[in-house]
Amino acid sequence: MRKKTIYGEIIRFGLVGTTAAAIHYGTYWLLQHYIDVNIAYTVGYVVSFMVNYYLSAHFTFRQKASARNGLGFIGAHLTNYFMHIVLFNAFLWVGLSRALAPLAVLAIAVPLNFLMVRFVFKHFSKQS
Repeated sequence: MRKKTIYGEIIRFGLVGTTAAAIHYGTYWLLQHYIDVNIAYTVGYVVSFMVNYYLSAHFTFRQKASARNGLGFIGAHLTNYFMHIVLFNAFLWVGLSRALAPLAVLAIAVPLNFLMVRFVFKHFSKQS
């Protein structure tokens, strides 16, 4: 039963993550034509974060959103954001295009983010 649970979470996380990544990338792609790429990337991240939290709580981990898991989610995503922005700028620095750099970041950051967010929802739900 445990393996079935984690596999379901991974599949649901993939669906939520794909949705959040599409929102993030779409927002970034539109804005990067008009404003600094780091600001565009950050705005995209914040917009996708809001959708991601709601869907992660209710759909991926099947829990109610709460102040406790919300704070943990924010903490995990602050770490995730800094990893994103460092990788994003590193990829731009090595010559990856502005269109492809966010996709390369996602390939690295998404698996790590799953582990952090899963910890938040599993750890904080046991202590509630």
